[in-house]
Order: sequence, then C-alpha cells, then structure tokens
Amino acid sequence: MAVDHTHVQEFFAARAADWDRRFPDDGPAYAAAVAELGLAQGDVVLDAGCGTGRALPPMRAAVGAKGTVLGADLTPEMLIEAVRNGRDRDAVLLRADVARLPLRTGSLDLVFGAGLISHLPEPAENLRELARITRPGGRLALFHPIGRAALAARQGRRITDDDLRAEPRLRPLLASAGWRLTSYADEDERYLAVAVREG
Repeated sequence: MAVDHTHVQEFFAARAADWDRRFPDDGPAYAAAVAELGLAQGDVVLDAGCGTGRALPPMRAAVGAKGTVLGADLTPEMLIEAVRNGRDRDAVLLRADVARLPLRTGSLDLVFGAGLISHLPEPAENLRELARITRPGGRLALFHPIGRAALAARQGRRITDDDLRAEPRLRPLLASAGWRLTSYADEDERYLAVAVREG
C-alpha cells in the first residue's frame, strides 16, 4: 500500500525557499558531523532526505573526486533550493522516496539522515530499505544539528520518552531493521546516532 506523503511534502515545500536562512548556524554542525564519521576517499554515500543539501559539500570533500555522493529527497522545492545553492556540483540529486530507493542492494558505504527519522512514515520498514542499499559493515548516521531537548524547546513542546530518537526506542528499532547502534550522542548542540549494517 502506498504511503501518502502529501503532508510532509507540503510542510517542506512551503519552507524550502528560506530554509537555510532560517537556520544559518547549522552549516558548521553538518560539516563537523560528517568529519566525525571518518569517511574515506572513494566511498559511496547517500544523504537521505537531503533537503537543501547542507551535508553534500562536506560529504564530497570527505570522499573526494573518486567517491560518489548522492542526495535524495521527496520534495521538489527542496531539491530546487539545493541546485540554487550550487550543491548539485557536489552530488547527484534524486527525487526519491526513502521507502523505495532506486539503488542497488549493498551499494553504499554510508547513509546520512539529518532530521530523517521523525519524518519516516513506517520507520522499521524504511530503515530496512536503508539497510538494503548499504553494504554489510556500512553505516547509518542519524543526525540533527541540535539535540532532542533543544529541538523540543525550539518547537515549544516537551521532550518525551516515546520519541523515536530516544536511545531506548532507537536501539531496538534499528536492530529490528538490520542495524546495530554503535554510538549515540544527544547533546544541546547536536544529535548523532551511528549504526552499523549487520551481516
């Protein structure tokens, strides 16, 4: 059964044009997170739900000219902004649903997802799809430029234990989808959970 993405697309389409201006301090956080992942020259990487492509330049710098950088997003307006900001020079941009990515099984070394997990309509199934396209031993990095508590405060809500990004919820969710959580950081200035593709 197809998932209706209308709400998510409408939300991001309406905000695409000024997304980077609304969050101008996020760029260094993206670069720092990518640097922490220790990508190698020649790696094949995907920014899943890439939005305006803020992670793409540091990913390109990390994997070099022999590497492959892909950015996938469901919202055309976000991809248009990525092109407008010149980030298509760093990556091949795809309009694609992370639930059904047009990529070969086991073809990626790393999947990077900034703010991704909270927008997945079927998290376990969608994380399995990300596992499908990642080689055994490859990694998934779930990132946000601010931590859960800071994000909740920004949005005027309280942090709750049922948040999929909370470690007690995230660890079993990832395990059910073929991932093993290897590191977890939820601090005011960043959120970064890294998992390894099993088997």
